Amino acid sequence: MSNNTIAQSELIKVILTRFLTLIFLLLMMFFVPAGTIAYWEAWLFLAVLLIPVILTLNYMLKNDPKLLERRMRKREKEAAQKLIVKIASFYFLLIFLLPGFDKRFEWSNVPVAAVIVADIFVLLGYGLVFLVFRANTYASRIIEVEQEQKVISSGPYAVVRHPMYVGVSLMYIFTPLALGSYWAMIPSLLIIPLLVARIRNEESVLERELKGYWEYMQKTKYRLIPGVW
Repeated sequence: MSNNTIAQSELIKVILTRFLTLIFLLLMMFFVPAGTIAYWEAWLFLAVLLIPVILTLNYMLKNDPKLLERRMRKREKEAAQKLIVKIASFYFLLIFLLPGFDKRFEWSNVPVAAVIVADIFVLLGYGLVFLVFRANTYASRIIEVEQEQKVISSGPYAVVRHPMYVGVSLMYIFTPLALGSYWAMIPSLLIIPLLVARIRNEESVLERELKGYWEYMQKTKYRLIPGVW
């Protein structure tokens, strides 16, 4: 058995463990607060979220396992990023917990059409993240610059400098509505200033450590929204 085979088998074990853990946590966060499994919005959301994840993992294992290895890293190196991640984790927890309580106590009455439209936007957000994965094998989960890393300026990176965060923003902004909750919109919108802080710090690292990034910033003017910022 080759070293590559061993490395890939270990990678598959890590991915499978984390994926099953994710499913368990999501089930607990949705249905325990709701006090029922008769929560169709949550079941639909799980399908919209997890089916694309499975397809993406399968695609990346075959075509870019190095990217998956980078996505498995969790420890940020920058002090500012460590703080941002801690705050964001608290917001994420609220985003996924509040809708269940909202369902149980009937705080919100989100129309079926709005739930479905929100799910479509969540799917579109993940689709954009997938396009980023295809374009940039260095799309690590943490802020880092590798020795052989190059600036990516094609695909979605030709439009904005941080297309992954555009996709992530869509997913987290529309997740509360997809789960049938207006109240969970509060922490989901608070994610945006955190993303802005993360992007500003990330760009200072990239400009300092990644050759050619300053020139890329001059060419692609906007970070998230063309014509705005």
